[in-house]
Amino acid sequence: MRERDIEQWLRRQIESMGGQAFKFTSPGNDGVPDRLAVLPGGLIYFIELKASRGQLAPLQVWQQNRLTDLGCRVRTIKGKTEAEAFIEEVRDEIRGA
Repeated sequence: MRERDIEQWLRRQIESMGGQAFKFTSPGNDGVPDRLAVLPGGLIYFIELKASRGQLAPLQVWQQNRLTDLGCRVRTIKGKTEAEAFIEEVRDEIRGA
């Protein structure tokens, strides 16, 4: 499955939970994650999507580490299987919130 298809599927799943999946760009800050998912209960995730065999560039790793150090939830999701697991995890977290 292509990265674009995974991104569309993930966006629809997030919206079905009452959330928003914003396409995230930050001019002057290359390497930031692709999506900003805002979910019920105040859950916010920065998400970098990759095809199953995709790899993070060093700049993407650095940006993710910066966000993590600030206490942000950051995820790299590779392929549809990881996307499905992420959605299930988030659904469980929302139910427990």
